[in-house]
Amino acid sequence: MPFATPEPPADRRAPVRDPESPRRVTLLELFFDLVYVVALALISRGLYSEVTWDRAFQSLLMLMAIWWTWAITTLVTDMYDPQRPEIKLLIATVMFGALLMTTAIPEAFDDRGLVFAGTYVAIHLGRGLFLMPTVRRHPETQRRAARIFTWFAVSGIPWLVGGVVGGHARELLWALALGMDYLGFRLAYPVPGLGVVPDAQRNVTAEHLSERYQQFFIIALGDAILVIGMMFSVRHSEAENLGAFAAAFVTTLLLWRIYVHKSGELLPHAIARSKQPSRFLLTAPYTHLLMVAGVVTSATGFDLVLHEPTGRTPPAWAAVILGGPAMFLAGRAAFEYEVFSRVSVSRPGGLLALLTIAPAVLFLPPLFAAFGAMLVLAGVAVADYLRSRGRPPEEPAPPH
Repeated sequence: MPFATPEPPADRRAPVRDPESPRRVTLLELFFDLVYVVALALISRGLYSEVTWDRAFQSLLMLMAIWWTWAITTLVTDMYDPQRPEIKLLIATVMFGALLMTTAIPEAFDDRGLVFAGTYVAIHLGRGLFLMPTVRRHPETQRRAARIFTWFAVSGIPWLVGGVVGGHARELLWALALGMDYLGFRLAYPVPGLGVVPDAQRNVTAEHLSERYQQFFIIALGDAILVIGMMFSVRHSEAENLGAFAAAFVTTLLLWRIYVHKSGELLPHAIARSKQPSRFLLTAPYTHLLMVAGVVTSATGFDLVLHEPTGRTPPAWAAVILGGPAMFLAGRAAFEYEVFSRVSVSRPGGLLALLTIAPAVLFLPPLFAAFGAMLVLAGVAVADYLRSRGRPPEEPAPPH
């Protein structure tokens, strides 16, 4: 970014990324991600312990909060140099806060609501309080940090009040706070007197940002693998459990395959080709959240099926077992549109197939519901393969 004043010495320079520096993910960022392995596992296990609509809504709120700490930190490491000592300190501090939030997940809607909400607010406000003086020699960068800080300061009110009250009031207040946080990002954090974050400060690095989102999706799949391994080891002698194990594993493999097929592989090239890289910055957090939510819900479904593969499938179980793949396919369709500006027929076709088999699985064992979801995903994967077989490599959509 050009500045009117001479560039300060290296040790006094703001920790923004050098445009010519390598953009590979650092080991510290990978270490930071380990917290979220535990967080996703606790969320999916919590939903498994109480399969109700209310618990599902609470799980979604916790997932959105945990995801937002990761997504905003990822943008910080994309905009600032993660090799600088001050940014390393910031990442380590956020990691501590995210781990503290994670420990509160099982009781976030009981006695530890204030710990969960207070830590979330402290992470986002603390980041702003740290960055604003750190980048004081760069007014535009400082104003960007001030805009973001202002939005999180306002949303912090319903977060903290929600942490004190109980019942449905907590859910509504936290939903309001999350709505403000997600909307502020989408609107580029408008603040009276400061305006919005300029487009020039919303460009992203194709290689780094796409790799970070891919890594988090793999973490979500890791939660599914963790469930499969732990539950199977408990009841490995039953033939039904072996079938459930196979269905869960193949489903996880299909989720990975459908994610990486073309769109996942070409995302860095699509961002690089775009005249407005910020377009991906504004959409990727939401599409990947939906896909991650689908995988986490699928992991809960694996837990249910591995625990009790026989008997009739309760409606709530069917909603989890089929709803996880459905959310993933919906997010995957939006993700595909990001890259290619079109949606394959197999995506809405898979959603329609899941909806079609939903009434039937209510009269069948959970194992059959799991196999139904697996077969739908297999159909989507096969359709992807047939569409691309024998054709030249597909290019991302033309620059916008």
